[in-house]
Amino acid sequence: MALKFIRWFNELGREDVALVGGKGANLGEMTRAGIPVPPGFCVTAQAYKHFVETTGLAPQIREIINKTDVNDLEELMANTARIRELIRSTPVPAEIAREVTAAYKELGGEGAPPRVAVRSSATAEDLPEASFAGQQDTYLNVVGVEDVLEYVRRCWASLWTARATAYRQAQGFDHATVYLSAVVQKMIQSERSGVAFTANPVSGNRQEMLINASWGLGEAIVAGKVTPDEYVVDKASRQITGKIVAAKTVMIIADPGS
Repeated sequence: MALKFIRWFNELGREDVALVGGKGANLGEMTRAGIPVPPGFCVTAQAYKHFVETTGLAPQIREIINKTDVNDLEELMANTARIRELIRSTPVPAEIAREVTAAYKELGGEGAPPRVAVRSSATAEDLPEASFAGQQDTYLNVVGVEDVLEYVRRCWASLWTARATAYRQAQGFDHATVYLSAVVQKMIQSERSGVAFTANPVSGNRQEMLINASWGLGEAIVAGKVTPDEYVVDKASRQITGKIVAAKTVMIIADPGS
């Protein structure tokens, strides 16, 4: 069937930030470039928009936000918690659930239901003027279509954390025009993972890359659970010009039984 709310990675590119957010668009760009990316699909930002509009949540969210003083931390936390609970307690519309179910089953093929990560990808993410990366939630080791739907909804809800809401306000974004796509990606049992910065964020040198690396899944790095190894790489020569090896005592894996 023709899918309205789902896009596979190989259908996406960097021009699709408005449809699947920065994370989804970049995963599509890498997939199309032939880089070995674990397969997956995006539940588009249009699905989130359809969800809040057809369920009547949009005006409720707007009313709560319009009455919220984002400079009052206690009020901000209480009101954004109300919004998240509204989203988490509202069923995913059947037309979206059908497409997510079909895509998840296709991702698993003939085998057992695949173990996936469900990752948030906001449409105001990885922009030149503002970085929303890390502001919303990611869930690992999700198995079964019911859990996938549940964690897609939790990702939608995480658009309304106090931190993300305050950041949008500070950056001048209209809350009503920022949507969230959920990335559903097959998990692999990685032996080691890393985060690469294409400009050195410590020195500001654009001729250097900085790589943080650790054992297991990258979640240990991005969640701050370990102090990772650090490598400085010269872009022109591709030589390592600096290295710090850290004591990494925590490792996150895809499945303890695999």
